[in-house]
Amino acid sequence: MKKILYSLLIFASATLFAQKNTKVKFAILGDMVGTTTLFENQKESVQSTQAYKAANLPQKLKKFSFIAEQGLTEVKFKNNVGIPDNISLSQLNVQSNLPKDTPVIIEGYEFKDTNMRIYAVIAQQMEVKEYNGIKSLFITTTAK
Repeated sequence: MKKILYSLLIFASATLFAQKNTKVKFAILGDMVGTTTLFENQKESVQSTQAYKAANLPQKLKKFSFIAEQGLTEVKFKNNVGIPDNISLSQLNVQSNLPKDTPVIIEGYEFKDTNMRIYAVIAQQMEVKEYNGIKSLFITTTAK
């Protein structure tokens, strides 16, 4: 009986660590991932935004469909605005002493392609935890 309870407890805790934060809405600028909050704070730089539902993503955004459950916003900056600081997930893994190809968990969403780039400012908190038996980097986009 104890083994069953321990197994359920371990499964429940693993599930909790990877729960998706449905309050966070992702946004794409170019080919890089940010959040809608990031771009709301940079309104003077934004030329336009286009929100899409997961089922209606244009072809160029289909590779981001795994983070589009709550919709996905495409952002375009004005011509004279530079691109915010960004970093690849593989670089973040290396900085965290993890293999560069280890999937990264951002707000409960598993990013398997570690060549993908994110805007550095969305990584408010980073922590290495075990996920599916592998040490993985967990990123939270809101300060606690």
